[in-house]
Amino acid sequence: MEFRNSTDLDSDRLLALFLRYSEPYRHDRLRVSVRYSRGADFSGTCFYRDARIFVNLGRHVRYPYAMGTQIARAKSNRTHWWRAIYRLSIADPYQLALFVYLHELYHYLVKTAGRSPRRKESRCDRFAARVLVDDYGARVTDSRGRPVPREAWDFQEVEAFVAKARRATATPPKPARGRKPKSQPKPSGPRMAATTPSPEPATLPPLQPRVIPVVIYPMTGQQGLLFDL
Repeated sequence: MEFRNSTDLDSDRLLALFLRYSEPYRHDRLRVSVRYSRGADFSGTCFYRDARIFVNLGRHVRYPYAMGTQIARAKSNRTHWWRAIYRLSIADPYQLALFVYLHELYHYLVKTAGRSPRRKESRCDRFAARVLVDDYGARVTDSRGRPVPREAWDFQEVEAFVAKARRATATPPKPARGRKPKSQPKPSGPRMAATTPSPEPATLPPLQPRVIPVVIYPMTGQQGLLFDL
């Protein structure tokens, strides 16, 4: 991952947050930039072709911040459909940056997994909200400030939807269905009193860890530092 931060937030802390939740997925090509917005409380953008994500944070935002989300179930009648706005409590700018990043990351994962990227805003919000609720104790409330039960907004298998975007893992081959493994032929003739010991297995070379380059560009505009994770 290539990482840039031009805000006053700590770059190491931001990068650690982003990598923590990116690690299960293929993210080597990602280029992530965190910067201040031009006036909005927050915004984000994902460019699929360039594997680029922008996280924009408002300088004026005060915390705790009540973020409006699209995680509620959609409702409809004969003429139109609508969705209630559930609010997520954001404790600090790091959590706000993390939410925006996770939202845009899910857009990228949907595309990487070969899914249609159209109309996925609620899934993206739900993917990010799960992390904030489960790992940071964020609260979900309705428009009147009342707590919203988990089952009212967490009703999709968002991780399973992008399972094809996960990192490939080596697994032992499975035998074909309906076929039994071939049995070894039994030795013929009289049984030997003593058998020849099997040769020692060859010693395999140790596995080499995979090195993922991470480039951090400080806000001063100087040349970035390269770290191997």
